[in-house]
Amino acid sequence: MTDAPTLSVPKSIPKVGIVSLGCPKALVDSERIITRLRAEGYQIAPDYAGADLVLVNTCGFLDSARDESLDAIGEALNENGKVIVTGCLGAEPDVIRARHPNVLAITGPQQYESVMEAVHTALPPRRDPFLDLVPDTGVKLTPRHYAYLKISEGCNNRCSFCIIPKLRGDLVSRPAAHVMAEAEKLVAAGVKELLVISQDTSAYGVDIKYATSSWKGTEYSARFHDLARDLGSLGAWVRLHYVYPYPHVDRTIELMAQGLALPYLDIPFQHASPDVLKRMRRPANQEKQAARIAAWRAICPDLAIRSTFIVGFPGETEADFQMLLDFVREGGIDRVGCFKYENVVHAPARDLDGHVPEEVKEERWHRFMEAAQEVSVQRLAGRIGAEVDVLVDEVDDGEVTARSPWDAPEIDGVVHLTGAPTARQGDLIRARITGSGAYDLEAEAI
Repeated sequence: MTDAPTLSVPKSIPKVGIVSLGCPKALVDSERIITRLRAEGYQIAPDYAGADLVLVNTCGFLDSARDESLDAIGEALNENGKVIVTGCLGAEPDVIRARHPNVLAITGPQQYESVMEAVHTALPPRRDPFLDLVPDTGVKLTPRHYAYLKISEGCNNRCSFCIIPKLRGDLVSRPAAHVMAEAEKLVAAGVKELLVISQDTSAYGVDIKYATSSWKGTEYSARFHDLARDLGSLGAWVRLHYVYPYPHVDRTIELMAQGLALPYLDIPFQHASPDVLKRMRRPANQEKQAARIAAWRAICPDLAIRSTFIVGFPGETEADFQMLLDFVREGGIDRVGCFKYENVVHAPARDLDGHVPEEVKEERWHRFMEAAQEVSVQRLAGRIGAEVDVLVDEVDDGEVTARSPWDAPEIDGVVHLTGAPTARQGDLIRARITGSGAYDLEAEAI
């Protein structure tokens, strides 16, 4: 008779460090991985020194992001020595191995099972039913009062500058009932703001033919407009990100006017010149968008538009660039992010002719940001006197920093709030806008 094999169980609770890079969609992936780790008894280490291994969730969208990811992997190896790599850059393991041959394992984006297998191999879990418990909402990397709600993975678009479909695949929408169930748990746990994200939020449901699914005896449709309406019924702020300007988006503006969704649209226009947009292979009808925005604001006067743009795209002429400046001014684009075109590895745009010199990209970027700031100053000045709810993000030594319905966390401006001595993080406070600057607002609690 032979002795039974013994399991190799760590004497102490295994600890995993997490480095999360990239966009909010990658942050949600990190949250899901952490939730799985916590459910299996792992603890999350706050630094390299306290971790038994480090998991690096990478970004690979731009060459600069790839470099940042490779540097982060190198830092984790130097500081800890045991590193597992996942995320978008994980779709190119040869690139990672060429720079860092000593990483323990590499998995691609959304490959949660592969990540957990790699962790199990390098650091077996310590099973304990009391330590394995996690909140119903999972583990979040955001403050308690707001959370990202991912409604789909992947993208069906084939923009010439983008490699997201190569990294993350085609659109895969979550059933609406699953989204609603997650959202209700978040709101019940104290979340005051749901930030709806995906690669192409307004394409939600097209891959599953807008199928209905049941939750608590109610049928929910996997349609962009319907989901925004249904989420709005939960009583939290609903902020819509990464919305392509398809025609059906027009109907959702009515929900904003009714207060079911925040008067805020994050639309990645990328450019305004028809010639440049054609070379970018951008979806939807991009013509006369300034007039369309004006029509939206006729329905919902408080509407704020956030967008991202690329300057110096191959073939962009000075006339194209002027069209872009005119659009930002005429459309009154409240919040902008601007990127100088990068020759991303594997992107079709690398093969286009007419590449713009770096010094021209730099000069156009500065001119664009100056114009965008002028628009921001004008738009924010027009908010003075308005009475709105603001959401408190931070209270530090009596200084209260909040956000208005027109400000997304981390990327937009803030509201410097006075007259609220008992304010706490996560409070919704009625306030009057009393002043404005280039990007931020001042307000007084009512």
